[in-house]
Amino acid sequence: MAVISSAKDTVMVVTFQTGLTPEGSPKLSQRSFANVKSDALDQDLYDVANALYRLQDYPLIGVRRDNRFDLAE
Repeated sequence: MAVISSAKDTVMVVTFQTGLTPEGSPKLSQRSFANVKSDALDQDLYDVANALYRLQDYPLIGVRRDNRFDLAE
């Protein structure tokens, strides 16, 4: 029997720099934003992350989209 995949939700994961290590390397942290609509456009997710982190003291390093699916027979 074939497996049926249905989109469940999307998580937006942002990476930002919180400072420097004693050696001078960037100290990075991540934050996840759950319950993002699975049909949200990539550009919209990127724009939202940039808008949020312009309000913060920490610079935005990267944005990742994690799509989640339910699998059933």
